[in-house]
Amino acid sequence: MLILNIEPVNRVLLLYSNRGGDSLMKFRTLLLWCTLLLPMAATGAVDSILRSGHPDVYRVARGDTLWGIASMFLTEPWLWPEIWYVNSDIENPHLIYPGDQIILQYVGASPRLTVRRASAERRFKLTPEHRIQNSDNYEKLEPRIRVKPLSAPIPAIPLDAIASLMSKGRIVEEDTLSLAPRILSGKSGRLIFGSGDQVYARGNWPELTSVYGIFRPGNVYIDPVSEEILGFEAIEVGSAKIQDRAEDLITFTIISAREDVRIGYRMMLTEQQPVKSIFYPSSPDIQINGVILNVLGGVTQVGRYDVVVINRGSRSGLDVGNVLSIAKKGAPVKDRFDRGVLDLPASRAGILMLFRVFEKMAYGLVLQASEPLRVGDVVQTP
Repeated sequence: MLILNIEPVNRVLLLYSNRGGDSLMKFRTLLLWCTLLLPMAATGAVDSILRSGHPDVYRVARGDTLWGIASMFLTEPWLWPEIWYVNSDIENPHLIYPGDQIILQYVGASPRLTVRRASAERRFKLTPEHRIQNSDNYEKLEPRIRVKPLSAPIPAIPLDAIASLMSKGRIVEEDTLSLAPRILSGKSGRLIFGSGDQVYARGNWPELTSVYGIFRPGNVYIDPVSEEILGFEAIEVGSAKIQDRAEDLITFTIISAREDVRIGYRMMLTEQQPVKSIFYPSSPDIQINGVILNVLGGVTQVGRYDVVVINRGSRSGLDVGNVLSIAKKGAPVKDRFDRGVLDLPASRAGILMLFRVFEKMAYGLVLQASEPLRVGDVVQTP
């Protein structure tokens, strides 16, 4: 909202009125131009968030993501919620499906994005269904129509880029992994096991279920500034099903294995916390300053759709869907005059979105990268 304080204008008007007709006429002309130009300036400020050459209407297609669509309309995709119009007549307007239309409209000088649903024929499949009703000595078939959605809502980010982390990566406290039951041996007498093999595990089982995850220790994350231990990485390498139990010794059959299972690996309950796919990109409410601790996947340089670990989490005010800018860490240079060394300012080189947030850390997907990034580069509120 543009607020104009007219009290100084009144004072100047009074001043010019005391100077005579010509001066008063010049001021009135100046005031008229200001009246005409201020709304134009305000409109320009609002339109500045729109990308040049943006479409007015876009039909959502299979394979689209919310981030990709937002990038078509906006210079900064995380500003999407600021102009998204929630139509109360549409059931859950936050969900966008293939076939829907995204429409750019103006309310006064303010742009708005809204959704026009595809017709029911395009979004749902009708199939016949027969239900058997029992009544005394006969059966009756009653025809019904089963309505099934043709497609799921589009995700916010490319889910295939983080599919392996939906259950694989977890940050835990030190005792969570070290005190969990461990694999002692296998029936085959081997040291390495895979799907179909039987293994023995022993330990304290506070809660028994039929299927357990098999975990190995990963990285220990330490804050590079405070040197605080932020968390211990537990990597799920497979799952196993209980076959037999003798007190605290349990026989398992490995039902899946992403990698080799070894003696000493831990057995823990599989985490029932899927990665969210339906959320809206947003800037954090507070100023965030952190660094990239690690890039997953065994690479050293970070690029688009790589997953990184940062040293900030929910205790810093971060949440799933928050967007952070990535800045290249400034190179050290030698000051020949003061004979000292200083770091050059960081320069923005990318954007990431958080898809999983822990207390002290978070996983983020790099969505934009103008140049190769590295561990140690800065992440901050955009």
